[in-house]
Amino acid sequence: MIVLRSALFNVAFFAISFVLTLSATVVRLVAPRHVLDLAMLWARSLVVAARIICGVRLEVSGLEHIPAGAVLIASRHQSAFDTFVWLTLLPRCCYVFKVELLRIPLFGRLVSAAGMIAVDRRAGGAAIRALLREGDRAVREQRQIVIFPEGTRSEPGTPGMLQSGVAALASRTGLPVIPVSTNSGCFWGRRAFRKRPGTIRIVIGRPIPARTNREALMRALEDGMAALDREPRFEPTGAV
Repeated sequence: MIVLRSALFNVAFFAISFVLTLSATVVRLVAPRHVLDLAMLWARSLVVAARIICGVRLEVSGLEHIPAGAVLIASRHQSAFDTFVWLTLLPRCCYVFKVELLRIPLFGRLVSAAGMIAVDRRAGGAAIRALLREGDRAVREQRQIVIFPEGTRSEPGTPGMLQSGVAALASRTGLPVIPVSTNSGCFWGRRAFRKRPGTIRIVIGRPIPARTNREALMRALEDGMAALDREPRFEPTGAV
């Protein structure tokens, strides 16, 4: 049953993505400011499809810790679910993502037109400079920047090392940094075809003040995310 549901979800995923990406190519030409609205509709549709087809529910706590306007959200990253769910939780979400996604036909144009931040991790210092320039632009637009400081997806219970880009971005923008943890990998594996029914939980911590020096910020962020990881609600109960 899980295999069948997962297959049906994949069909829905590609169908939804194809239709809304094609729509976005038209909207991008006539009303580019509405491309983000289409991206948000795409994300909401996927969350609904995951719940209806696969039994993957969502529970979020700590949204009150996210202030209005521009902010920097540093989240654990365990599954593809993390890469779109924030579009359903924030009014003007702006993901930091790897530049390779821009090469996906049609989809690359959608994420670019929606004002996301592409980073070429192989570019070294040039990548950081590009990240900072785009961070400045996101602040001017009052966007909520979502970054995965581990740099790639990790397995539940084995978090990766935090990369320094988040500290550079925080230092440049002066935005408070909000630590986030999730158990999404317990139900939606890193590279797994199967989506297991259960509740994906996102727990949002208290902001780390702006202008904290880089070393202190990285320590506070690591400690904050580790504390959220230990929350009892992250026990993968209900998974089958």
